Amino acid sequence: MRIGELAKRLDLNPQTIRYYERIGLLPEPERTAAGYRSYSGEDLRRLKFIKRARSVGFSLGEIKEILAFHDRNEPPCVYVTETIARRAGEIERRIAELTNSKRELERLYEQAIKQPPKSDADSYCHIIEPRGGQRS
Repeated sequence: MRIGELAKRLDLNPQTIRYYERIGLLPEPERTAAGYRSYSGEDLRRLKFIKRARSVGFSLGEIKEILAFHDRNEPPCVYVTETIARRAGEIERRIAELTNSKRELERLYEQAIKQPPKSDADSYCHIIEPRGGQRS
């Protein structure tokens, strides 16, 4: 199948498919006599896997590593399991950071609506500046 059909079946941009070829996620496809790319069922299967892995948060580098295991006929599941655990931990840390940021923004908002706006030309903004007017 040609790139347009493949892209349509997977709801991908043809440029994305070409990019995956360039970075080695997808092997270079065979060419027709007219020079058009011709993709196989295995290419379709591989792209479905890449798309699914991206949708659950795997980076292209991680996906490339998983595909390398597959291409060497080695089971990638230990690597995948470790990567999932690491990524879940990263997400937990990010959620904690975002929760703290949200709390601080809510605190600043409450402070801002209780204080009249200052027009101090020497201040960036009294709402955000450190308490006590300290400038570092």
